Amino acid sequence: MINKTKGSTRYRLLFFKNGAGFTIVELVVVVAIVSILAAIVLVNVIQYISRGKNASIRANLSSVVINSGVYFDTNSNFTGFCATSGFTNSQTAITNAGGSAICNATSTSMCSCSTLVGTTDTFCVDSTGTKKETSVACVTECPSISAICQ
Repeated sequence: MINKTKGSTRYRLLFFKNGAGFTIVELVVVVAIVSILAAIVLVNVIQYISRGKNASIRANLSSVVINSGVYFDTNSNFTGFCATSGFTNSQTAITNAGGSAICNATSTSMCSCSTLVGTTDTFCVDSTGTKKETSVACVTECPSISAICQ
């Protein structure tokens, strides 16, 4: 309900029977402040979600290193590791987190790499124990010829 107050050209939105209320300008200011605060919170929440997804990608690639070690102990080489569940299960989890994992293996080495979420960086792990984040593309960072993080 809108009521024009006596002796004034100001209009008030009436919420109470005694005529007390808020002007439209006051309400617009409050809405603007709330909108600014919501935008700040939203940006921070999106950053935290990306950090959580990247932590998941790193953890899954660390599991790939452990799984490749078990595979090597059983088979005495890394050939064929990338087709086993030791990699494909982690690859699925990485894809679900928003990354894109690759795996390259030779008889003596294994390398796996994934893109990270919200950045152009990649994370690379290999059979020598190297774990590093870099801005180099996975294809370059984890070549099929050497299968070691560059």
